[in-house]
Amino acid sequence: MVFKILSAATVAALLSFPALAADCGNTASGFEDWKITMAEEVKADGVGKAGRAALLGASYSTVTIGADRNQKSFKYSLSKFMEVRGSNTIISMGRKKKAKNPQFYADLEAQYGVPAGVLLAIHGMETGFGSFMGDTNVVSAIATLTWDCRRSDFFRPHLVGALILVDRGSITANSVGAKHGELGHTQFLPGNALTYGVDGNGDGKIDLTDLSDAMATTANYLRQKGWKPGKGYQEGEPNFAVIKEWNAATVYQQAIAIMAAKIDR
Repeated sequence: MVFKILSAATVAALLSFPALAADCGNTASGFEDWKITMAEEVKADGVGKAGRAALLGASYSTVTIGADRNQKSFKYSLSKFMEVRGSNTIISMGRKKKAKNPQFYADLEAQYGVPAGVLLAIHGMETGFGSFMGDTNVVSAIATLTWDCRRSDFFRPHLVGALILVDRGSITANSVGAKHGELGHTQFLPGNALTYGVDGNGDGKIDLTDLSDAMATTANYLRQKGWKPGKGYQEGEPNFAVIKEWNAATVYQQAIAIMAAKIDR
């Protein structure tokens, strides 16, 4: 092996280059430098000035990291999970909401093929029918999860989605959602909101804190993922595979299917 002795001038030149920001991290250390690098990278993804400014203004979200590393309920048995998540209340309220506005849900089923019970079970499970849609800054949450080494690749498209939504005015740098950055009545990750978002009320914009937009977007997502109109959605039936696309936890999938069937009775 041949070692080459570098001149003092060469060493000085090499040391003058800025250090590259880390690709990810497990703490807040390095997050600020990473934001600057990422703000340049996302230009190639079509993120504009407003979106990049939102990223640069984001903060490391300790509440997001705490929530991401402490998810316990999905380890419960199905019966315990349904008890903890208040399945009886969701079923009761779901039936009432369907009875109060039957045409709304009938129109959604006619357009997308997804029954009211499925949409209402998801709505109830995700936000208690809109009673709590989150209290965490969306851009900060998604940026933090993209920076965090656990699932950087998974969250990066959602970061880009969030920043483009800022560019389009669908959300702002100050918008709040769930602790993982999910938006609106049924808690869409920003990349999915960008891809599957529907203007359900015809006002010219997609706002997932609006019930019409959120329900239409949820139905559209399920249909685009392969929902077969008129087919069953319990375990072993064709549309149960589509419910799996909504959430990766088996107990969550099972609970949605069970509650949906009871709401639609």
